[in-house]
Amino acid sequence: MKLYPCACAVLMLWVAASLGGCTGLLPRGQTATLESWPDFESAQAAVERIVPHQSKRIDIAAWGFDPYKNPTITILNYSDILQRFVISGTMKREELDPGILECLKAGKSCTGYAILVRSSTRTRTGGFWMDILNFRRVTDITGWTFNALILMVDDLVVYTLHGGQPRIHEREVTRNPMGPVQESVPTLLKLY
Repeated sequence: MKLYPCACAVLMLWVAASLGGCTGLLPRGQTATLESWPDFESAQAAVERIVPHQSKRIDIAAWGFDPYKNPTITILNYSDILQRFVISGTMKREELDPGILECLKAGKSCTGYAILVRSSTRTRTGGFWMDILNFRRVTDITGWTFNALILMVDDLVVYTLHGGQPRIHEREVTRNPMGPVQESVPTLLKLY
């Protein structure tokens, strides 16, 4: 009996699905910022270790805040910082945090680090046959995000701020009533 390549692929897919559990065959993906903190709590603890008006640039570099080694860190110059703290007519300059004011008064001696860390995992969790035939796809997205701002005058930290989303859990559901031919229908309609 001669099997064609397409028939062999379908047969192998059927055997794998029968033997190993169908959901294990669905695609998975992960996005993470490498060389950073493993979770939200670790990143938060690292920033909270910094003490304004005591910690220095060399100290925080030893704690993982080195933009030349950590890809989650963006170096901010005075102009970048100024744009972040543009004062509107509703807020007086004196109402800003003293560390921010000190930085703004320092001019070009004021620099900063913006930190953005993301980690997410995408897992398809729907039924195997409904997913593979493109009738219904269910994707669970889990993870976390963390952001922080560190301002320095010369080499002394004068201000820190952090935030983010400690837990992300989202679900995407895509339904295609026509399954595998759903994407072809608009093209076919254009032909007529």
